[in-house]
Amino acid sequence: MNFGNFTKRTRQMVAGCLVCLAFAAPARADALLEEAVSFNGAILHLQTDVPGLILGAVRGGEVAVAGFGETERGNGITPDGETVLRLGSITKVLAGEMLAHAVTRGEVGFTDPVAPLLPGRLGQAAGGHPPIRLIDLVTHAGGLPREAPRKDSPPEDPFATITYDAFADWLEDNPLQFAPGTSIAYSNFGFDLLSAALSNTGGASYADLLAERITGQVGMDDTGFDVTPAMKGRLMSGHAPTGDALPDVPTGEVITGSGGLRSTANDL
Repeated sequence: MNFGNFTKRTRQMVAGCLVCLAFAAPARADALLEEAVSFNGAILHLQTDVPGLILGAVRGGEVAVAGFGETERGNGITPDGETVLRLGSITKVLAGEMLAHAVTRGEVGFTDPVAPLLPGRLGQAAGGHPPIRLIDLVTHAGGLPREAPRKDSPPEDPFATITYDAFADWLEDNPLQFAPGTSIAYSNFGFDLLSAALSNTGGASYADLLAERITGQVGMDDTGFDVTPAMKGRLMSGHAPTGDALPDVPTGEVITGSGGLRSTANDL
């Protein structure tokens, strides 16, 4: 993304307002905020040449959201605040919130080792390493690789081979990349171990716990891992480097901490 033509103030506003969580019903934005979002969103869309773009800003309780382009190249549908899209690694922000909830409930402590909190073989495999604490996982300091190696998945279900058995295989056969807590290396693997641990200690699926403790509490009805019937007509497509639209694929039950959530700009 090229921000070179933006003023310093605009760059700061865009960078700071792309994603915000609010607990009170936002007021409609004044004309100046709406103009800032619509004008700079149009520039971003032209500069990046992506098929579609949604930009949201929150300032002092006021909210402005604008969509540009198309939800899928060539379909003529402009995205808006109700358009459902994959959040990717913004999912990790919610995982951090979930850890905080579990700590306040007394289910876990930030410095608890993860191995005893994981079920079965996965917990045993993690226990064969120096202790990896929950705080290490949520700060990318667990000594784990970005991804656990796995077999190829079918195109229609590309996450199918991301499994807890694949995680256990790596933990049984490989040393950690560094002693936990001594360095940082980005790890989706670590965040998925975190969500597995929180699910196990919370006594329910991670998706159900997320809905109970966060999204359901603040009215984020369009935020979840599965596409509900109400979402189906509002999906935004991903696109390959060739520009071709990609099919929507299931998230599965494992990548819940690292990147599986869907949401809307209005929910966020």
